[in-house]
Amino acid sequence: MILGIDPGLANTGWAILDRRSSIVDDREFELIECGCLRTKITSTSAKRLNMIYEELEELIKKYKVEAVAFESLFFAKNAKSALKVAEAIGVIKVCGERNKIEVAEFTPLQVKMSLVGYGRAEKEQVEIMVRNFLNLEENIQPSHASDAVAVALTYLFTNKNLCV
Repeated sequence: MILGIDPGLANTGWAILDRRSSIVDDREFELIECGCLRTKITSTSAKRLNMIYEELEELIKKYKVEAVAFESLFFAKNAKSALKVAEAIGVIKVCGERNKIEVAEFTPLQVKMSLVGYGRAEKEQVEIMVRNFLNLEENIQPSHASDAVAVALTYLFTNKNLCV
C-alpha cells in the first residue's frame, strides 16, 4: 500500500493505492481510498500540524502503508503560504520516519512527466490520466485528493517491483 500526499496546512490531499496482484480487468493499480484532511484556520499552526501528523499516522497504521510519497514544494509566488506547506512537508517526513516506512518526494514536473509524459502538462491533463490509469468515470474530488492519487501513481510507476 502506498500513501500519496498533496501537502498543505489547510488542506492535505491523501490517497491509498495498491498494485493489483491479480488483474481481472485492465487496471494495474487500485485506488483503495482517498480524501482531504482539513484543518481549522482558527487553530494554531502547531495544532494544525499535529492534526495532520495524527491523521496520517492513522492512515499508515490502518492500511499498513509501505511507503509515503508526496509532492514537493517546487515554486511558490507567496512566501508565507510556501512556509506553511514546507512545515506540512516536515510533518510528513517525520511521520514516515517514525513509522519506519520509506518517504519519497516528487516534484510537480516529475509527476507530470510520469503520468502525461510532458512536464508542462495542464492540471486537467493529469486528471484525465489519473482517471484513465484507474478506469474511473469521473475526476476524483476534491482536487487535493486527485493530486495525491497522481503522486501515488508516480511512486508506483517508478517502483514497479513493489506492492506485488
